[in-house]
Amino acid sequence: MIRGLGLVAAFSLALAACQQPAIASEDIVRAPAPTLIAQEKKGLKVAIFAGGCFWGVEGVFSHVKGVTSAVSGYHGGGKADADYHTVSTGRTGHAEAVRVTYDPSVVRYDQLLQVFFSVVADPTLKNRQGPDAGTQYRAALVPLNPEQRRVAAAYLTQMAKSGVWNRPIVTAIEPYKAFYPAEGYHQDFMLKNPRHPYITAWDAPKVQGLKSLYPALYRVGFVRN
Repeated sequence: MIRGLGLVAAFSLALAACQQPAIASEDIVRAPAPTLIAQEKKGLKVAIFAGGCFWGVEGVFSHVKGVTSAVSGYHGGGKADADYHTVSTGRTGHAEAVRVTYDPSVVRYDQLLQVFFSVVADPTLKNRQGPDAGTQYRAALVPLNPEQRRVAAAYLTQMAKSGVWNRPIVTAIEPYKAFYPAEGYHQDFMLKNPRHPYITAWDAPKVQGLKSLYPALYRVGFVRN
């Protein structure tokens, strides 16, 4: 159990699928370079990504140059159900997700998509990622403007034709509803708990994959929330 957590937080973590024993890290693949380049105006932009347990999604994006914030939370359900214990039942409509704020002059949305599908989420898995199963662990893209939606749709089509994956691409684009930040103990989880068994087995390899595949985008420091 993680030191410093309150009883409610510790109980929630004990029930979480993110706490399941890990066997091996997920495969790292090089997703195809996007053929449609995002045309984004100056200024910070925001996008939402769901890709399994949000600890790893947040951890990877927190090491991407140009990302100024990566907040773990819930998307797809209602406010009343936006808590870790309830979302973990898989019956709320929520997915564990991460709200990413980024500077498109440093990293574009299409580049974030390539990183996401290379080292974060397997786009061929439905309602599961890694050792975690349930609708709350589905992989999904939640664009927040028309350009992101255009680029996301084009990239999913490109991925399906690329031959990189030998199973159908099932990751979907979901309409934005509302994003609810997760409890404080989930924020910056990888930074705060680098020796957590789940982190070392499943999420640290994702960050190493980012560093290996995309060294120009990799940042050593972790962006804190």
